[in-house]
Amino acid sequence: MTTTIANPIYDLAFKYLMEDERVVKILLSALLRKQVTQVTTRRNELINVDRDPVSVFRLDYRAVTVDAQGREEHVLIELQKTDLPSDLLRFRQYLGTQYRAEENMVPDTDDPEGKRKHALPMIAIYLLGHRVGSIEEPVLYVTPKAENYDGEAVTQGLPDPFVDSLTHSSIIVQIPLLHGRLRNHLERILNIFDQTRKDTAQGYLLNIDEADYSGDEDQRLIFHRLLTAGASKEMRERMEMEELLFRDYDERGVELLKQRKQLQENEKQLQENEKQLQKQSEQLQEKDSQLQEKDSQLQEKNTQLQEQSEQLRQTIRLLMQASVPAEFIAERLNIGIEAVKRMAGD
Repeated sequence: MTTTIANPIYDLAFKYLMEDERVVKILLSALLRKQVTQVTTRRNELINVDRDPVSVFRLDYRAVTVDAQGREEHVLIELQKTDLPSDLLRFRQYLGTQYRAEENMVPDTDDPEGKRKHALPMIAIYLLGHRVGSIEEPVLYVTPKAENYDGEAVTQGLPDPFVDSLTHSSIIVQIPLLHGRLRNHLERILNIFDQTRKDTAQGYLLNIDEADYSGDEDQRLIFHRLLTAGASKEMRERMEMEELLFRDYDERGVELLKQRKQLQENEKQLQENEKQLQKQSEQLQEKDSQLQEKDSQLQEKNTQLQEQSEQLRQTIRLLMQASVPAEFIAERLNIGIEAVKRMAGD
């Protein structure tokens, strides 16, 4: 039987879902591949409530996990959910805030005076309503790897509080790739986010076959939590408002993308124009330099001509003073007789 539930990719539905501690433990245990025995919600917040253009919903947990060998660990979990492609800087800024937070530091157990501290191991979880590049895996685990210079794994002395305080693991969930993936417990849990079952008229609702969730208690708990949200008139009205914001910002997002593309093209053209102007300026400078050089050469030649003219004048005067006929001087110097008389008279 097909049943309508709230779509957990929407912020309001996701917040309602994660207000149930049992659901939080189920989801985190599946994602961490460890049993979460204790969990404390430190804060939850919707960043950029005006959705300009993308919101990021963040949940901050302090949890206790137990692995298959019974080892207990206290960890800090930063869960961020976004429905549309987001600026990476938002995620990085939030992680930076957590690294700086004094509340994330705890005393070293081997320091009796309690002066030394280390950070709780941090795990960042990203629930993305979009794909990341061409990665085909719906859930990606990214963990720090300790190696020596030769690239060999280092295990002795690890884990270590100092090392763990400066590194963190990440889990990236690509919601668009969850459809049809039921290979393990985690994918069956995350299947509730499958957007291919979104109601065509009301995107904030999912049309689910209840029989798909009849054999797993964890799945049924999540299913019923979202079923309750979807049945609430107040919740549906609030999600409808969120849906309208979705559509509005989708349209604005398309327009902004067009404007951004045009700005990039304009910037590219401006850069090209600047290059051309720079080239023209260099050419003008080169021509100016050439003109200056030619002017200098002309001045030099003019000076040389003046010197030669003065030498010729002095020669003619000396010859005239020696009673050499003007006609003889003109013939020898290959100049006109009038020129000889003019120079002799200057």
